[in-house]
Amino acid sequence: MPTNAELLVRRNNAVVQGVGHATPLFADRAVNSEIWDVEGKRYVDFAGGIAVLNTGHCHPAIIEAVRAQLDRFTHSCFQVMAYEPYVELAERLNALAPIDGPAKTVLFTTGAEATENAVKIARAATGRAGVIAFTGGFHGRTIMASAMTGKVVPYKKGLGPTLPDVWHVPFPATGGDVSVEDALRYLGFIFKADVDPSRVAAIIIEPVQGEGGFHQAPLELIASLRRICDEHGIMLIADEVQTGFGRTGKMFAMEHYDAKPDLICVAKSLAGGFPLSGVIGRAAIMDAAAPGGLGGTYAGNPLACVAALAVLDIFEKEKLIERANAIGERVRSSLARMAQANHLLPISEARGPGAMVAFDIIKERGGIEPDAEATRRVTMRAHENGLILLSCGTNANTIRILVPLTASDAIVDEGLAILETALAA
Repeated sequence: MPTNAELLVRRNNAVVQGVGHATPLFADRAVNSEIWDVEGKRYVDFAGGIAVLNTGHCHPAIIEAVRAQLDRFTHSCFQVMAYEPYVELAERLNALAPIDGPAKTVLFTTGAEATENAVKIARAATGRAGVIAFTGGFHGRTIMASAMTGKVVPYKKGLGPTLPDVWHVPFPATGGDVSVEDALRYLGFIFKADVDPSRVAAIIIEPVQGEGGFHQAPLELIASLRRICDEHGIMLIADEVQTGFGRTGKMFAMEHYDAKPDLICVAKSLAGGFPLSGVIGRAAIMDAAAPGGLGGTYAGNPLACVAALAVLDIFEKEKLIERANAIGERVRSSLARMAQANHLLPISEARGPGAMVAFDIIKERGGIEPDAEATRRVTMRAHENGLILLSCGTNANTIRILVPLTASDAIVDEGLAILETALAA
């Protein structure tokens, strides 16, 4: 078996540098919330494949469902010869999603496909082109998705001009200098200076920003966006690619709000590690695109569909919504203690709903100045000590915790102990 270092050399010779890496490690096998590299070293997984593995690595029910489907067929293309798992999954998602009235679903493969197609659907339903997004938001790396993403480095720098008719509103992040009133005033400026609201098809927002630092959208912001969308005939799109499927202590993060979106983008933990995404929305809106306008050769792959059906069963049988809230409380309690420890690097108060928890590493206790370099060192120390840990945030100083919801208390505590060691000043 080659070593991590040997594989990294081969990787650098064969794979483009544009694909970044959080660690210099190569996976060999994984179970639930533990993963082993090719050299046999074990790690506690606090990344979950970037929020993909809420049901853990290789859940037996998912593996069993996929194995059974493998014996039947792996691909027919839903547009050529349809299959029941796609239909059943759509039915279950329609029943679960916080959408007003009858809902319909269309399935794709990646999160970026979901956000791009949500915009296509909104444009078809409204006959308009404009899109309003938020700074700090992440909606994918494809051309429309990157235009909506509210972060230049590394998603736009040096990659040429983005698509027109996309405008960004400052996001009222926790502890930042932008209030909800500021954000709404800026939106008003856009409507006066750049685009009349009658030309805007959609406003897209993450209920909790993922890459942007796990900042939850304030209740009053979502309520105001719903009112503005209703007033001007604009579609409200909730990007739940990272927040969806239990991570925030609700099946969908939009369940934390009274206001409901017109369209919801889903992916990541939908299929327990298999590539699958989708858009769920009000039926009248979803049917706006003509036949052939939506879809994809691999969209809604049957293996991924049966995996997703197993994921939904697991959530019910193992009560993973309750488990998400219990894990979140456990993590926040430990981080609160760490924040008071003088021998550790200064960190902010933990934030985020359910088990979608993050904190910032700052230069001075009680301050707000970000320390990106210290954050880089902490993630590196964590990897060296057996913890897979990710950073994020507009200032590259946020540590995010995305441990699988199936992790035991013992594993969560083990990971938190390694994190505390990595935070030693």
